Amino acid sequence: MKKLNFLLLIILNTLLISCGSNSDKKTSDFSLKISNSKDSFQLGDTIKLNIENAKDRKIDAIKFKIDEITSEVKNGETQTEFILQDQKLGNQVIEALVYSEEKVDTLLIPVKIHNDVAPEFYTYKIVNTYPHDINAYTQGLEFLNDTLYESTGQYGNSSLRKTDFKTGEVLQKVDLTKDYFGEGLSILNNKIYQLTWQEGEGLIYNLDKLEKTGSFKFNQSKEGWGLCNNGKQFYKSDGTEKIWILNATTLAEENYIQPTTNKSISTQLNELEWVEGKIYANTYQKDGVAIINPTNGAIEGLIDFRGLREQVTQHPKLDVLNGIAYNPTTKKLYVTGKNWDKLFEIEIVKK
Repeated sequence: MKKLNFLLLIILNTLLISCGSNSDKKTSDFSLKISNSKDSFQLGDTIKLNIENAKDRKIDAIKFKIDEITSEVKNGETQTEFILQDQKLGNQVIEALVYSEEKVDTLLIPVKIHNDVAPEFYTYKIVNTYPHDINAYTQGLEFLNDTLYESTGQYGNSSLRKTDFKTGEVLQKVDLTKDYFGEGLSILNNKIYQLTWQEGEGLIYNLDKLEKTGSFKFNQSKEGWGLCNNGKQFYKSDGTEKIWILNATTLAEENYIQPTTNKSISTQLNELEWVEGKIYANTYQKDGVAIINPTNGAIEGLIDFRGLREQVTQHPKLDVLNGIAYNPTTKKLYVTGKNWDKLFEIEIVKK
């Protein structure tokens, strides 16, 4: 796909931040503390919070918030607690608004929230094998009405294709200009949406003739990797820990989830596919696919595809697993890779 481009993740410091009507001060008289002195939690844990008052100022009220869930205390109370159950996973920030003497201090502290259950592990069984263009540097793969649509990458060789998956025949093909590196694709409301890598732009085509009809900008993420949709909104990966949630009409990146296990937050998630209410995502340069809860980001399963690459023709341009397509009509799952000469129909088997 691309050269590894590890983005440096910005780690929020536990420095206290003052703002609002108290913004003229460099520091705050208050500090936000986690009573159990942890910065990493799992769903089901309780986070106990306390406001320390260095100058014994009168506190009128305190509003605490984590991932849009709030708690408020009054009458001089300085403590609260959150039982983690509905929050999104990943890197989160706890916010406290301290109302005191007609001023408001805003305090922030970062936490990590992991899932409380380890992912299930799966392997695979090859059900059928079909031909695939060995020159296709596969970036995105999606079915519509038993027809397979594919996005390929590389500068000067990127394309959008409509194919007969059983024969491997390319029925229609549109080449991108040499300044575009094609990435993930997804189809919604008779339009095809194709990402580009570092160009900060997505391309829109009509479904029938594969004619380009428009484009859209990435308003928060810097890169385009994978794309899928649930019929109402898009999900877009960008190589970081975030999978962005896009408005289906405006294509604006309005929110995000962070794929997370019971131990870690994942990055480098690449090609995405919507499969029966879950997001399937392969990790770049790995032989695994994560099964992700789209509501909170929990990685509920991991599929081990090791050994599949050895089933295709070995040649100098052969590259990694990348390409997941689910046919909702037949409920069959297909995978391929970059410059693979085979497309595999796969049955997922629990280990």
